[in-house]
Amino acid sequence: MLSADLSDLPLFGDRAEDPSPGRHVDITGHLTNFANFGQRTLVERTESIPYFVNEFWTAGQRQSHSLHEVSYRACFKAQLPEFFIRLLTQPGDTVFDPFMGRGTTPIQAALMGRRPAGNDINPLSTLLTRPRLNPPSVAQVAERLSSIDWEDTGEQPDELLAFYHPATLARLSALQGWIAREAPVADASPDPVADWIRMVAINRLSGHSPGFFSGRSMPPNQAVSVKSQLRINEKLGVSPPPRDVIAIILKKTRTLLADGGMPEHPPHALMVGTADHTPEIADASIALVVTSPPFLDIVHYAADNWLRCWFAGIDVGAIDIAMHRTEAAWEAMVKGVLLEQARILKPGGHVAFEVGEVRNGKVLLERLVWQAAEDLPFDRLGVMVNAQVFTKTANCWGVSNGKSGTNTNRIVLLRRR
Repeated sequence: MLSADLSDLPLFGDRAEDPSPGRHVDITGHLTNFANFGQRTLVERTESIPYFVNEFWTAGQRQSHSLHEVSYRACFKAQLPEFFIRLLTQPGDTVFDPFMGRGTTPIQAALMGRRPAGNDINPLSTLLTRPRLNPPSVAQVAERLSSIDWEDTGEQPDELLAFYHPATLARLSALQGWIAREAPVADASPDPVADWIRMVAINRLSGHSPGFFSGRSMPPNQAVSVKSQLRINEKLGVSPPPRDVIAIILKKTRTLLADGGMPEHPPHALMVGTADHTPEIADASIALVVTSPPFLDIVHYAADNWLRCWFAGIDVGAIDIAMHRTEAAWEAMVKGVLLEQARILKPGGHVAFEVGEVRNGKVLLERLVWQAAEDLPFDRLGVMVNAQVFTKTANCWGVSNGKSGTNTNRIVLLRRR
């Protein structure tokens, strides 16, 4: 499924764009001399892999454009793709993420005047990304919300009363039906305002504050099961209170647009499929890939997004989201993905392959990526470690900053020969 008619784009079709190399950038030299945060890069070699260790972008929260403020499990900060887009591409170049998740890479690419392209096995990713590439105004959203018949409700699963007050669930049912008619999931070019309202509603389904439709739950990037929510309610001694669905959607819309809308950018291309097979993309047409794959079996994306998929009308059980339980299986997956990136990248194009930390550093996924790329047409430039001074783990998990959790981004840098 594509999110737009791509037949007139030179990136997609029977012939690729001119595959002549783009400007050459000595990225390893840039990293070695990097001192923007007051310290020199530590360069070391471990098992023949050069490592570049520094704080390459700010560790501060909410430093990126407000359009990025969409919750999603295990997503990287917008500063990560911004760093590579600024260093390795020119305006108009195409930037791609084969595991786009919430769409951080394509959104940042569009903000910087590049052509945004992304892919994910779950169509939910397109629903999260596409509306922010062409956001409506607050007034347009308010006008459409006022036109909805909020009494036109459909099926309301009783089990969801663990999350929602009956009146709130009825309104969500009406909204769900209206969106299904105005912006069907399978529609590649839906009504943009309805598409936006769905994206915002998906992100307000459950959370830990009155800014969400639910009663008090876990943070919004991870929907708990019905049984778990019932236990939360019992432990707190509360029932879900009524929520003002319209007010919550408008408030989140204002927050997302606080830094302004999306500037003009080249047409986007968003696909649904496996990361190792993107036939819509022509050979040698991508300037930069910035991505982060699922890390072994650490994050269960289907379980985390079950409530969002329910609201969007997506059968999460029918999505073949791979779970790699062994290092060998994970490395084999990475090799297949890198082989596809080698096909679509221009000569001189780059891959920034982020793997973070896994199992308290006991499993070094960057080394598996390094091995997977060994026989492919890439120059393996090194591993960039963005060292942070705090953790990315929320306090609700009982983890204090700087004590545990993920403290670094570990990014394998490859250049297409």
